[in-house]
Amino acid sequence: MTSVKTKINIAIDGYSSCGKSTIAKSLAKELNYVYIDSGAMYRAVALYALQHNLIQPSGAIDEAALEKALDMVLINFRYNTETGQNETHLNGMNVEKEIRTLQVSNHVSRIAGMKAVRQKLVKIQKRIAEGKGVVMDGRDIGTVVMPDAELKFFMVADARVRAQRRYDELRSYGSDVQFEEVLGNVSSRDEYDSSRTHDPLRMAPDAIIINNTALTLDEQFDFVMNHVKRKMEDVSNVV
Repeated sequence: MTSVKTKINIAIDGYSSCGKSTIAKSLAKELNYVYIDSGAMYRAVALYALQHNLIQPSGAIDEAALEKALDMVLINFRYNTETGQNETHLNGMNVEKEIRTLQVSNHVSRIAGMKAVRQKLVKIQKRIAEGKGVVMDGRDIGTVVMPDAELKFFMVADARVRAQRRYDELRSYGSDVQFEEVLGNVSSRDEYDSSRTHDPLRMAPDAIIINNTALTLDEQFDFVMNHVKRKMEDVSNVV
């Protein structure tokens, strides 16, 4: 347990299906910090757009209509005592399972690339981070949302390894998907996230790279926690 004086903010960025959320959740639980899954927030907006027919079968997004509807999109996280996890709620409904579908994955990068959507969600994320003691993962946390975070990580992994992880996750939800379809989604999201106009995916200059292609979850956690402990000691000494 850390004291208020030594609480820090931790940013975890990286490519899709790198395990950012998994390590972020573990860190937040260990440190008794607030965990924010920024990707889930963008997924919730994408789900809202799908539910309200703002995304056409062709994939075209009615951006003007979605921008007008943003004030009606309420996203929050609620702790599930049975699962021990924070779950995403959209306008009062638990949508944790729905936002993880491949259908949402196919649209979320373009939704996240919309300036109005980013402005709304980044504003919320920045406000949460003001209190310190936050672990947040996403694409632009260390560069845009929490550029002053005391500790930043950037996660990478082989695309096929990431696709296999995502495929396994989708199958666990009961989705009838094919591996090559998931691999295609991972690759297209990488390209779009890295080249989008607003807040593209890029590594902060002071971020620590984690290539977890061949690392176990325990190895990743130990690596990150070692850095966290050292950073907390540094902050404590300054305070």
